[in-house]
Amino acid sequence: MTTKLTLSLIASSLLVGISFAHGDDWPQWRGPNRNAVSNESGLLTQWPEGGPKRLWTNDRCGLGYSGFAVVGERLYTMGIEDDKQFVVCLNAIDGTEVWRSPIGADFDNDWGDGPRSTPTVDNGQVFALSADGALSCLNAADGKELWGTKFVDFGGKVPYWGYTESVLVDGDQVVCTPGGDSGSILALNRRTGKKNWQTSDLKIPAQYSSIISTSIDGEKQYVQLLMSAVAGINPVDGKVLWTVDFPGKTAVIPSPIAHENSVYVTAGYGAGCQRIDISGSTATLAWSNKTMKNHHGGVVLINDHIYGYSDGVGWLCQNWNTGESVWSEKDKLGKGAIGYADGRLYCVTEDSGEVALIEPSTEAWKEFGRFKLAPQTSRRKPSGRIWVHPVIANGRLYLRDQEIVYCYDIKK
Repeated sequence: MTTKLTLSLIASSLLVGISFAHGDDWPQWRGPNRNAVSNESGLLTQWPEGGPKRLWTNDRCGLGYSGFAVVGERLYTMGIEDDKQFVVCLNAIDGTEVWRSPIGADFDNDWGDGPRSTPTVDNGQVFALSADGALSCLNAADGKELWGTKFVDFGGKVPYWGYTESVLVDGDQVVCTPGGDSGSILALNRRTGKKNWQTSDLKIPAQYSSIISTSIDGEKQYVQLLMSAVAGINPVDGKVLWTVDFPGKTAVIPSPIAHENSVYVTAGYGAGCQRIDISGSTATLAWSNKTMKNHHGGVVLINDHIYGYSDGVGWLCQNWNTGESVWSEKDKLGKGAIGYADGRLYCVTEDSGEVALIEPSTEAWKEFGRFKLAPQTSRRKPSGRIWVHPVIANGRLYLRDQEIVYCYDIKK
């Protein structure tokens, strides 16, 4: 008895001061809450020389810019080979293929062929959209198609760079943006693929942003960024709750960010950014400027500050409340995408494939390690870049350069 008590006390004393790691799935575009923020803990806050340990690579995932959904020990993404788009499921632990399932026809583009969107995984089902607008619901276990439909059947027209939206799954419905005269935004029954509603009072063509779900004054609504407007949608019947004009040019791509009763949007090509305050069906511009002009690498909100890359300015920290620039850094790392987990920002440059770990500081760029993706693809088109956003899930960092998927161990 004494021995057992002593061992118990020794074990307890050894646990004092240890912080336990907490893993977190990344089941859809930009993570659990569509804000590029992971709730993980116990991750490296400083990388060793050369970066974290690479666990595996898989170079058979096809061409394209599809991101990752990671649930448990499975990773889901998309690619194109032999003129066929497909969804592929990998073992997230060792990178081996579990299954692949065809989803769409050929899609060629000067900036890169194949799919652009990220699958959404929910309750044993995978919802994936091809670049030409074919939407499929698949069984997550084996990739068998449960139902499929096409955006063209709902009045959609494929945008120049293809459909890039990652569909939102909310309870019993799948929400997406075919665009066009039949209605910009569409909700489908997740079990059958049949239409629940379509926005008859919003008929702007589709762009490249993905819808988010938020709560305003305790009431759920969907928010989407389109070329000429930001809109809030009633999730029950698809009625437009509010709209605010947006000065989009050429393409609007980043997903909106919601915080309390406000929505933030940004786009490149000189469009800039704005914060919208919402009360009921009234939406008011809190501020609008060109401080953040984010092309497609996305932004994150951490402690009332927005972080991301602004065209012409560089990596930027922006005050959420005022819209003012806090600091910018153009020389440390090139233009790219961003994600956040456990007190650090993960930044990936599109040109060289360098990956930097920085602190979300309001003082300046504070870096805690970097490495360069290797090997890199030889199949990227001349106009293409490394555009897939970083994903942090269950103690691992996932990155992609066309057909090559990389996995790194970032646990302490």
